[in-house]
Formats: sequence, C-alpha cells, structure tokens
Amino acid sequence: MENIQSVPIDIQTSKLLDWLLDRRHCNLKWQNAVKDIREKINAAIQDMPENEEIKQLLSGSYIHYFHCVRIVDILKGTEASSKNIFGRYSSQRMKDWQEIVFLYETDNFYLAEVASLLSRNVSYEGPALRKQLAKAQQLQQELSRREVECQSSAADLRERYYAACKQYGITGENVARELQALVKDLPAVLEEVGKDAAKLAEQIKLYSAFTNFVCDWSEPVLPMLTFAQKRGNATFYEWRTGNVPAVIERPVVEEAPPDTLTEDSIDWGNFGNTADAQGVNSAITVEDGIDWGISMEPSSEDTGAAGIDWGDSEAAPIEIEIVDAGADCPEGVARGEDALSVLENSQSRSQFIDELTELETFLTQRVTEMGEEGDVVAMSQFQMAPSIIQSQSQQHVRELLSEVQDLLGRLTSLRMQHLFMIQASPRYVERVSEVLRQKLKQADILVLKGATMVEKRQEALEEQSRLEPRVDLLAGCTRELQKMIEADISKRYHKRPVNLMGVNI
Repeated sequence: MENIQSVPIDIQTSKLLDWLLDRRHCNLKWQNAVKDIREKINAAIQDMPENEEIKQLLSGSYIHYFHCVRIVDILKGTEASSKNIFGRYSSQRMKDWQEIVFLYETDNFYLAEVASLLSRNVSYEGPALRKQLAKAQQLQQELSRREVECQSSAADLRERYYAACKQYGITGENVARELQALVKDLPAVLEEVGKDAAKLAEQIKLYSAFTNFVCDWSEPVLPMLTFAQKRGNATFYEWRTGNVPAVIERPVVEEAPPDTLTEDSIDWGNFGNTADAQGVNSAITVEDGIDWGISMEPSSEDTGAAGIDWGDSEAAPIEIEIVDAGADCPEGVARGEDALSVLENSQSRSQFIDELTELETFLTQRVTEMGEEGDVVAMSQFQMAPSIIQSQSQQHVRELLSEVQDLLGRLTSLRMQHLFMIQASPRYVERVSEVLRQKLKQADILVLKGATMVEKRQEALEEQSRLEPRVDLLAGCTRELQKMIEADISKRYHKRPVNLMGVNI
C-alpha cells in the first residue's frame, strides 16, 4: 500500500478533462451548470468592496473557482461586521460569493472548468500568443532587411546618377544648364580636333601610296581628312565650294528650358470661382478683349453676291519663290548648314569619322602584316614599293596608329555623342535631364520607403513589447492553475503525487 502511494499519477494535459469524466470526478453536463454560475459571477462583481487584491483578481480575463475561493476569504475580513452569532453573514456580497463557491463545488463543476481552461491555455491561447510574438519578431527582421535594401538601392541609384553625370562631364547640380554650357564649348573642342588633324599628313600619304602601289588606285583617297589636314575645321561652305566665305551667318540654336514646367507652377487664376461664373454665359463677346479678326458689322463689299470672289475674274497670278537654304545664297555668304564647320555639320562629320575609321583599319592591318613579314616572299613583294612604304617600321606604324585612334576616340566618346545630339536637337537636353532626374526621384522614393520600413519595424517592436508580458502572464497563470489542479486531484487519491504532462506555454 505504501508503494502504491508513492507512485505518481501522470496525466496528459490534453486528455485531462476526459480523464476526469471517465473516472466520474465530474458530471458530463458541467457546461450548462457553469454557464449559470458565470452569470452569477458577472452579477456579483458589480458590487465589490475597495480592496487591492480583489482588483487584481478581477483584472484577469477569466475568473475561475480558485479566484472565487480567494474572494470569499478576503470578504471574511472586509465583511466581518455583518457576521451574526450563528456564524452567518448578513452581507449580500458574502451570500452571493458563498453561493457561487457552493454551486462550483456541486458535482465538482469547478474541476471540469479549470481542466478545460488549462487545456485551452496549453493548446490554443499559448500557441496563438507565441505565434503572434514570432510573427512580430520575424517581421522586424524582414523590415530591417528591406530597410537595408532600400538604403543600398538608393545609394546605388545616386551613384549611377553621378556616374552618368560624370560621363556627360557635368556635376549634376543643374543638369540642363550644365549640358547647355557644354554645348557652348563644343566649337572650341572641335577646333582643337581640327588642329590635331594636321598631324595626319604622314598617315594619309602612307595610305595613299599603299593604295596606289597595291591597287593602282589613281583617284584621291580620304578627301575629308586631306581637307581637314590642310585647312583645319573650316566651314562646310569652304569644303563644298573650295572658297573661303566672306560672310558667315550661323543658324540660331534654340536653347532648351533648364527646368521643366510643372502643374504646380501654372497659375490657373480664379477660373470658375468668381461671382461672374454664376449663371455662366457660354458665348464669348467682343468685350472680352479678344480680337478674332472678324468684323461684327457688315460692310458694303460683303453685302450681296457681288462682294464674293468666285475665282472667275482674271486676277494677277501669285508668284511663290522657293528658296533652297545654302543653294541660292549670295556668293561668298555661308548661311544655314554651310555656316557650320565640317565637324559641326553632321554629314561632313560622319564622313570625317568614316575616313578616320578607314585609316585606323588600314594601319591596324599594316601593323599585323609587318609583324609577319619575315619570309622571303613578303620581302620581295615590297622591293618595288615606294620609299615611304619601305622605310616604315612596325613601331613607327604603331605610333601613327595611336595618333589616329586618339583622334577617333575624342570624336566618338560617349560624351561627344551626347553633345552632338544636344547640338542637333536642343530638346534632347530635356530628355537627358528627365532620365537623370528619374534616378534621383527613384532614390528619394527608396529613402522614403526605407523610412516607412523603420516606422513599421518600430510598430512591430511595440507589438512584441505588448505581447511578451501577455505571454509571461499566461505562463504564470497556467503554472499556478496546474499546481492547484494537481493538488486537488492529489487529495482525491490520498495525497499521491500528480503530474500534469505537456504544460508548456
């Protein structure tokens, strides 16, 4: 018998209520009885004495039997004056709570209720709070990651913005004005290229001699390069006619506005808001100050059919003169496209670049061939070549090639391409400014998004701070309830130890 008393009773918490019902410790209809008891508790808590411990007991979300027993113990002290000689209390508060405790103890309804409450805390309330807590913590990590991504993406966009500005050769403080300032410096840059073209005399002679020797080519080669080498960055008129113009009338270039007009900067006035707008007169009168070019009074010429010209009369023929820009200009006057230099004019500039590329290709091929001219056949092939071909060394040809590549690179760089686009179409400045502005706008949006992530992360942190005390409170109440249930069941089995398994919050 002593051995049996020392054997603990292990009960799985999820099966606790079934265990009590199977062993007839509780009635199967306990839920209906508890429902009536709950109504009495709700009525009794409306009239309670001022006591700090009672306030703490009633502040819980659910008042069970053990709370009621403790309230009765407290009322024995606060309601001691209402106790008569028979040991009974005349206080209605005391009577209500004693009745509640009595109803709970009938058929052990309280044991079924606290067992159900414990199972609910372990199986539902605890996991739900832990899930919310884990979700808040996970959300903080996700928001922190996204915040870092927004910051890095914004920094990357700004870096790309300044890298693009560096390609254009501007600082990026005012893109439109800086691009227009670069275009103003373009003629000076092209003038320097024209001066450096004078250094290509040896390359042109070598290419011309090589083509004459190999292909028997008698026509002049590289005409544009030859012209630029001799005359520099002259006007297109001089290239076309061979004469130096006496007067140069350069075309007027329209400057793009530095800043785009936004709707916020448009003054719409008080259209539709004035007192005259009431009873709107849809007709526009002459008094509005707008001259439409229409006379409101009929004239003597307009009356009758005689005032209408049907085209039957023999009127003097109208002469229309079509002027071709640059073709019919006076002699010695460079106007329009003719007034531009050969490197400013898109047609002649393209020819200049094409001939430079042709010369680069020839020199590149010549460097490669000279590195392979070690055999007798190659040496005998150029025995009859002109001296300018035979006197060239591979190193010298490589130096000539470097000069051509340098000149070609200066004309075909990304910065120069954009400058030529701006010169050809000033509205291109607006497009470039808008593209660059979009990068900064996206960076600002990402910064704002990052700030939003910070706010949401702070909200998730506050949610975590709110949930953690609830989890701790639920865990404490559950452990306390577990001990009370274990002690109650232990009394029923002659103080045998009772262990409720699986209680974890």
